[in-house]
Amino acid sequence: MSPQGLTAAYPAWEQRVTRREILRSTSAMLAAMAALLASGLPALAEDASAPHIIYILADDLGWKDVGFHGSDIKTPNIDRLAETGAQFEQFYAEPMCTPTRAALLTGRYPLRYGLQTGVIPAGATYGLPTDEWLLPQALKEAGYRTALIGKWHLGHGKTEYWPRQRGFDHFYGALVGEIDHFEHESHGVVDWYRGNELDNEPGYDTTLFGAEAVRVIEQHDPATPLFMYLAFTAPHTPYQAPQEYLDRYPDIADESRRTYAGMITAMDDEIGRVLAALEKRKMRENTLIIFHSDNGGTRSNMFTGDTVVTGELPPDNGPYRDGKGTLYEGGTRVVSLANWPGRVSAGPKSGMLHVVDMYPTLAGLARAKLDKNKPLDGVDAWPLISRGAPSPRDEIVYNVEPFRAAVRKGNWKLHWLALLPGRVELFDLARDISETTDLAIQNPGKVEELKKRIEELAREAVRPLLVMEALQKTFFTAPSTPEFLFQHSD
Repeated sequence: MSPQGLTAAYPAWEQRVTRREILRSTSAMLAAMAALLASGLPALAEDASAPHIIYILADDLGWKDVGFHGSDIKTPNIDRLAETGAQFEQFYAEPMCTPTRAALLTGRYPLRYGLQTGVIPAGATYGLPTDEWLLPQALKEAGYRTALIGKWHLGHGKTEYWPRQRGFDHFYGALVGEIDHFEHESHGVVDWYRGNELDNEPGYDTTLFGAEAVRVIEQHDPATPLFMYLAFTAPHTPYQAPQEYLDRYPDIADESRRTYAGMITAMDDEIGRVLAALEKRKMRENTLIIFHSDNGGTRSNMFTGDTVVTGELPPDNGPYRDGKGTLYEGGTRVVSLANWPGRVSAGPKSGMLHVVDMYPTLAGLARAKLDKNKPLDGVDAWPLISRGAPSPRDEIVYNVEPFRAAVRKGNWKLHWLALLPGRVELFDLARDISETTDLAIQNPGKVEELKKRIEELAREAVRPLLVMEALQKTFFTAPSTPEFLFQHSD
C-alpha cells in the first residue's frame, strides 16, 4: 500500500506522523518481512542472475549404488553434493536410456513423438524428431552457452539428429548407446566425435569426459551463463574400468561387481574435478548442479545391450522391484539430487518429480521463453527442488506402449501388461514400495480409473519409431505399415 493509501485509510495516524515517517515505517515493515522470509527459506532464484547449470546423467546406475544411500561403493563427491543439497526420494525417469534423454530435452513424454519403446539401436536411421524444440535450443536463445559432453543416444543415422544441430554449441562424445569404454567402438565402428567430426582420442571414456568438462569450464567466460549436459557412459555395460579403480575394491570378490564399482568411483572422481574447476573459476556459487541416473540399475541380461554378463548382475536398486527396462520402481525411480549453494536447501525432498519437469524448471530459472516448444508434460518444480514445497504433480506416467503401460495417481500405481497372457497389477506405494502385494482384485474401481487414464494416453500416443522402422525393414517393399497393427479398440 502506498503512503497516500495509508493516510487515507487512517486519518488519525496522518495527524500524528509525517509523510517521511510513514515511508520510513513502511520500508522497515517490508524489510522485516523480507528478513523473516529469508530466515526460513533459501534465497529465490528469481532474485539472482541466470545460473550456470551442470546437468550430470549417470548411465544405468543402481539406486543404492552411491554412498549416501548406504553403498560400499565410494562416491565422496556425489555424497557431498547430496549432503549439502536436495536428495529426491521420488524422482522418476523413463525405464531406458533413449526415452529418458528425450523426456529431459523435450519436457514431453516419449509416447508423444515415438521414442517410448526401447532405445535407438546402432543400425537405426531414426532419431528424436526435429520438430521438437529442445531445452538447449531454448536456453541458447536465452543467452546460454550450451555444451554436451558424453552420450547422446537420440539419433545418429542422419546428421540432422546430431547434438550440434539440436542446440548444442559444443559436443564431445558418443552418438550411440553403448561403446567399448577404452576403444570407443560400437560393433567395430568408432563412435567418438568432437562436433560433427570423428576424433577418437585414446583413453578411458569417463576420464576423457571429465577432462573435457574441465576444459570447457576453464575456457568459459563466467559472465555468460553455461548449460553443460554431462552424460557419462558409466556404469553402462560393458563393465570396464582402469586397473587403478579395480585395485580400490580388493574386498569385492565378484568380478562384475568390482568392475562396476570401479566405474562408479571413476565417474565420481571426474565429478570432483568438475566441482574443483567451478571453484577455481569462481562459478560454483552461481551454479545449479543436477545429478541422476537415466534409469534404474540393470537386473536382467535382456537389457544389457550387446554385453552378456554371467552370474548375477551387479547393480543394486535397494528396496525397489526389478530394474532397467521394466516399469516397476526399480526401473524408473532413480537416485537424484540437486545442489546450489544458498539456493537449494539441504535435506531429503519427498515430493514426486518426473524427468519431464526439468525442462520447464530450468527454462524458468534461465528466463527462457516457452513459445517454440510443443505443449509440455512437465511442470515447473522449482519450489519443491529449492525448499521442499509440495509437489506440483499427483501423477506419474511411467510409460505407455502398445504392449504395456504404468501410471501412478497419488500413491496408487497400475502396472498393465497387455501382451497375452495379460496382467494387471495394482500397488499402494505408500505401504508397499517394493511392489510385493497386488491389490487389483480388492480395488476394481481404482483399477478401472487408472486403466481409463492409460487408454486416454494411448489414444494420444504416436506409433513407436522402433517398431515402425523394424516393420519397414521387414516389409521393405510395402509403402506403409499395415494399419491394423496400431488400431485402438473403442
